[in-house]
Amino acid sequence: MRRTSRVVVAGAALGVVLSGAPAASADPGFGEYVALGDSWAADASLTQATDEFVPLGCAQSRGDYAKQVAAALAVPVFRDATCGGATTKNLTAPQSVPQGLNPPQFDRLTPTTDLVTLEIGGNDAALAATVQSCLTTDPAATPCLDALVVDGVDQMSLNILAAEPTVIAAVQGVRERSPRARILLIDYLQGVGIGPGCFPTVPISDPDADWLGRKLIELDTMLARVADATGAEFVDTYRTSAGHDGCQPPGTRWVEGLVPWSTTPPGPAVPFHPNQLGADHQARSVLAALGR
Repeated sequence: MRRTSRVVVAGAALGVVLSGAPAASADPGFGEYVALGDSWAADASLTQATDEFVPLGCAQSRGDYAKQVAAALAVPVFRDATCGGATTKNLTAPQSVPQGLNPPQFDRLTPTTDLVTLEIGGNDAALAATVQSCLTTDPAATPCLDALVVDGVDQMSLNILAAEPTVIAAVQGVRERSPRARILLIDYLQGVGIGPGCFPTVPISDPDADWLGRKLIELDTMLARVADATGAEFVDTYRTSAGHDGCQPPGTRWVEGLVPWSTTPPGPAVPFHPNQLGADHQARSVLAALGR
């Protein structure tokens, strides 16, 4: 399959909002950067969606953290394969999306790739889709707990454990294709905390909200284990995003709630996904991990 390359010379050339990232580095230290992952890596956006690297149906933001990192480092060659809805299968198999087909994400890797960011696993565990099934008009209802915790067995915990070997294989697949690459495994922002939620602002009951918060921690803990097992570098965006979950007011929250409207940037948003403030935090976290 034909490989495509994009050259990044400055943030302005990409139309990237660099509100949260440092200025471009005179000595990037990296020659070829590839970004891989799902909608939280694409920082899925309706107002800033771009088809520069992937089909428009991937909802990849022109201000996602990978583009910010590439611009801040002035990386000469950059490819952003991230796509909403991606699972680890879509690293090696094409992903059908509205308005197109995203080729296997690994197709963007080459033997000369020397920087890779990877954020994946939430869709493999079905945690992202499960959030929608927790919505209710009854503050006493617990649709997620009722469906997913039966006789003391938590199906979501099992899903997360089952996703672990697939994420391990994903990191190993990156290393096989790009043996020189520095691999950063990114976790998921604190979109929901532990404890009571904010019903009805986000119409999820307190017990289900607390359960979701704990499952998110389990998912991020699994990713940390994968990084440890594979020698990838773990980038913790969760602990540093406390107090910026979807229950917080506009301007404070880094992850949107149910109401599909954002102030950063103004306009329709993808529910339960990072807004631009969240993308900026992800970019700062990656750059900090790189010592920038």
